[in-house]
Amino acid sequence: MRRLAAGAAMLALSVGGAWLAPAVARAASTDFGPVTAKATFEVGIDLSEPATMPAGVRRVEALVRTGSDDTSSVADVSPTPPAGATTLRYHLALAAGALIPNTLVRLQFRVTLADGTREDGPVASVRYEDTRFAWKTLTGTIVTVHWIDGNNAFGRRALAIGEKAIADASKLLGVTETDPIDFFIYSDTTAFRDVLGPGTRENVGGVAFPDIRTLLANIGPGSVDDPWVAIVIPHELTHLVFDTATQNPYHGPPHWLNEGLAVYLSQGFDSGDRGAVADAARGGSLMPLPALTGQFPTTSDRFSLAYAESVSAIDFMVRTYGQSALVQLIRSYHDGRTDDEAFAAALRVDVAGFEAAWVADLGTSEPRAAGPQPAPAGPLPAGWEGAGATPGAVPAESPAASPGGGGSVSSLLATGVATALVAFLGIGLLAVAMRRRRRPPAQPLE
Repeated sequence: MRRLAAGAAMLALSVGGAWLAPAVARAASTDFGPVTAKATFEVGIDLSEPATMPAGVRRVEALVRTGSDDTSSVADVSPTPPAGATTLRYHLALAAGALIPNTLVRLQFRVTLADGTREDGPVASVRYEDTRFAWKTLTGTIVTVHWIDGNNAFGRRALAIGEKAIADASKLLGVTETDPIDFFIYSDTTAFRDVLGPGTRENVGGVAFPDIRTLLANIGPGSVDDPWVAIVIPHELTHLVFDTATQNPYHGPPHWLNEGLAVYLSQGFDSGDRGAVADAARGGSLMPLPALTGQFPTTSDRFSLAYAESVSAIDFMVRTYGQSALVQLIRSYHDGRTDDEAFAAALRVDVAGFEAAWVADLGTSEPRAAGPQPAPAGPLPAGWEGAGATPGAVPAESPAASPGGGGSVSSLLATGVATALVAFLGIGLLAVAMRRRRRPPAQPLE
């Protein structure tokens, strides 16, 4: 009878051969209203949105994405609002240097319902800007210059240098720049350092941010004709073109390759850098190129030497392998190749082979790598062998090496520890055996 009843129930759920799953009640949804976001420089961004909340909401979160990043930062919005009409609010605090001006920020609310379903509200976009100044603006083909002090001639001069730098680097690397680049010029050093944050090095005069297509520089209105300005602008803008040429989701090029190219195109391998590299080669203080793969050293002398070595390596690469090989090397990173793969494809040598050839060209020996070294092997009791031990060798403080066979304190301690360990294991095994002997017979399964 039970089987017949179950069969009747199954038939009741079948219609025309299709099985109908039991209906599951879905939680009521959130009614989102128009969302707004307002940015205040060095204060933060306020996100606000009216919404009607269903009953039993588990959680409300704010999702934040900056620049070209597709991943979101997630923050809880507390307390979780009750059912009914409400206004969702979130404040993203931004201290000095926390976010670079000209960054586009996208924000939205996410609601987790009673049944675990997630609902995303509409996205609000706001650009975080330095609103302390009345910016003057001049737009070219790719570059838009924003400056505070100085006349229109100042802006035109900066724009002309920027446009030429983009054209030269793009032509060399074989890329076409189409997305606009914003170039902000601060005339006041304090204001310039405020936007970069407290960790900025004192000798920084310009910084490029490829992910937001932005260049910041500290140039006074009376300095636009200085030779240094004609160097710093092309140097930083070259980084943006370099990023376009090498952009991939897998692996970035070495830092020395990026900086070396920027120096090479903006000022060349000049006498100052040549002298610095020659002195380091003679004095044995040359740094290996792998040491310059990431961030450069922080001390001023090593920081400057890192740039000099980088442009020296680029100069050697062009002289030895040709400019086309340099371009091929840089462009190959676009495919996500490793360093050795990229160097082998373009130069027919790996990174170590290139560095050895560069060092030989400088007339010096291979730089000695510095950093943590493995600890020397310690003494071992007689008859013990392991990593660092010589088979058959007797340590100096072993009993066999001591007059009268007395043995050292370390040897006696080691022997005592070994004896105690063996005894402990023996007791443990005996206890396990006794427990197994006392265990009742297994019961049959029902």
